[in-house]
Amino acid sequence: MIELRKSMERGHANHGWLDSYHSFSFADYHDPRHMGYASLRVINEDVVQPGQGFGTHGHRDMEIITYILEGALEHKDSLGNGSVIRPGDVQRMSAGTGVRHSEFNASRDELVHLLQIWIEPEVGGIEPGYEEKHFDAASRRGRLRLIASRDGGDGSVTIHQDAAVYAALLDGSESARHALAAGRKAYVHVARGEVTVNGTPLGAGDAIKVSGEREVVLDNGKSAEILLFDLN
Repeated sequence: MIELRKSMERGHANHGWLDSYHSFSFADYHDPRHMGYASLRVINEDVVQPGQGFGTHGHRDMEIITYILEGALEHKDSLGNGSVIRPGDVQRMSAGTGVRHSEFNASRDELVHLLQIWIEPEVGGIEPGYEEKHFDAASRRGRLRLIASRDGGDGSVTIHQDAAVYAALLDGSESARHALAAGRKAYVHVARGEVTVNGTPLGAGDAIKVSGEREVVLDNGKSAEILLFDLN
């Protein structure tokens, strides 16, 4: 079964310093039809203005993945981590028993464009943790590159859930296929560009839920950047 989620159907909040689209219910946006998908709870597409950011705030019992599309985002947290993440960087923060953090765009003139992803962990109350890895464009070009997984396979960041996250860059004749094991679901989010997923054309911000299918086929890309979630 294929279920399309169009970009403009998402929740939207423009705070001036932050322009955010919510694929699932988040903050003041609530839609009982879109509370998440399997263990995938949040995909927020955020654009942060220069000299602005998220003040220090806390989370518990959530796997938080940050995927940078444009710009540079400064991160600080109560675990003692401090870094600047850029396109190709994937940051994983396991909130566990509790963590506080802040994110800031220190640029004077450049926006930061990112995806913030939350995945519900399979167990609560774990020790908080942090991980950051870089996946260059070549490793994602014309293929689905594993960037987050339960066992940290293929150099991916480790998440505490039976889920896997892949990233791909597709253009022209490039295509990618992902086999789905029995009972597994997929969620495909188009971050940029255009692509066809199992015969359905998608544009930037669009997404598709896939269930009861044997594989996911991505083709006809036009400067496409895609995230694929394999979920139990």
